[in-house]
Amino acid sequence: MAPTDDLPPAAPATRVVLLTGASGSGKTSLTRRLGLPVVPLDDFYRDEDAPGLPRRFGIVDWDDPASWDGTAALATLHTLCTTGRADVPVYDIATSRRTGTTHLDVTGAPLVVAEGIFAAELVGPCRDAGLLGDAICLTRPRLQTFWYRLLRDLSEMRKPPWTLVRRGIGLLRDEPRLVAGWTAKGCRPLHPDAAERAVRALLP
Repeated sequence: MAPTDDLPPAAPATRVVLLTGASGSGKTSLTRRLGLPVVPLDDFYRDEDAPGLPRRFGIVDWDDPASWDGTAALATLHTLCTTGRADVPVYDIATSRRTGTTHLDVTGAPLVVAEGIFAAELVGPCRDAGLLGDAICLTRPRLQTFWYRLLRDLSEMRKPPWTLVRRGIGLLRDEPRLVAGWTAKGCRPLHPDAAERAVRALLP
C-alpha cells in the first residue's frame, strides 16, 4: 500500500460559486433566494487609512481591486472548502473599516457562494485549487442597475448623497467595460433568473 503522503489530495467537500456583477446588479438578492452559505467578498476591503489605496471621485476607489485583499479572501475560501469552517472579517461600508470577525461553518454544504464585485479576480486561483463550482457575472439593463444601486446606497447612507450620485453615474458609464473584463476572467454573463437556475442545477 502506498504511503498516505503519496496519495492525491482529496477533493474539497464544498465548492465555490463566484458571483460578480456591477454594484446593484442583484447579487445580494440572488444569494438570499438561493439560501446557500455566503461569503460577502466586500468584507475583505482594506481599511480606508491603509497605505497606497487608489483614489477616484475624491475618495478611495472602492471599485479598484487594489482596495481589496484578494489573498486573504482566497485563503478563507480554501479553508472553508477543505475544513468546513473559517473566520471571516466584518467590514463596515459606512466607516470604511473592519469592525471584527465572524465564524462561518459550512460543514456539509455542497456549495458556498462568494459574492462581490471582485469575485472574478478569484476565478483562476479557485480553479487551480480545485475549488470552483461556477463563476457568474450578473447582467441586466444598466439603468435598472443604476437605480437600484442608488436607492440602496441612499437608504444605507453609505456615503454623502452627491458622492453616491457621481459614483453611480461613473459606474453606469463603466458597466459595459467592467462586464467585459469579468467575462474575460472567466465569469459567465447571466441574467439573475438564469443565474439562479444555473446554481440550483449544481446542487445534489
